[in-house]
Amino acid sequence: MLAVRGGYGLTRLLPAIDFERLAASGKLFVGYSDITALQMGLYTKTGALSYAGPLLAGDFGAEEPCDFTLRQFWDCLAGPTHGIAEQACGNPRVDVAGTIWGGNLAMLASLLGTEWFPRIDGGILFVEDIAEHPYRVERMLLQLMHAGVLERQEALVLGDFSGYRLGAMDNGYDFDAMLAHLRATLPVPVLTGLTFGHVPRRVTIPFGAQARLQSDDAGFTLALSDYPTLRCA
Repeated sequence: MLAVRGGYGLTRLLPAIDFERLAASGKLFVGYSDITALQMGLYTKTGALSYAGPLLAGDFGAEEPCDFTLRQFWDCLAGPTHGIAEQACGNPRVDVAGTIWGGNLAMLASLLGTEWFPRIDGGILFVEDIAEHPYRVERMLLQLMHAGVLERQEALVLGDFSGYRLGAMDNGYDFDAMLAHLRATLPVPVLTGLTFGHVPRRVTIPFGAQARLQSDDAGFTLALSDYPTLRCA
């Protein structure tokens, strides 16, 4: 089931959602941005997996749909495994495995401490956001760290964080400066370069799948498995 759009409103609906019924339906729920709240609640309450993937209006209904985004979705949906390869420099060398989960950072932070926030140990957390200044991104990630979430993860993978405009009060504190501080502070390896976020070109990630993350000087790969597909949903 494809979400029509992201935006705002799902956190209002969480108390009224019958997650057991959604899971029993066998449907695959697909989307990103505000839909992160549904994916978090669904996994926390039932263990059911979903897809961080394209939207019906903005992707399938775009005037010029992005072939890469749609191909990623169909390839992932076909299964039984899915691969993501990214070119990115400056990342630490890692070779870790665990449950992959995450989505929109603001949504994750808003659910922290609620009944819809899952406890995932040994996970690989991916995050993205739009129009959030670097200091706000830092603040939300520090919130996750102080709550003990990040120390339980194997790696943190950053997607797209565009759409903001630095002002005089930022005093030159840009994304690179923020990233350097995070890497010196957070108790987990921090990687950048994931093609996921509020951009037309986007990978698809099964929320709750098993993943192996391997990174070197040239980039990183994610090998995804053990998630529902058209063959086994």
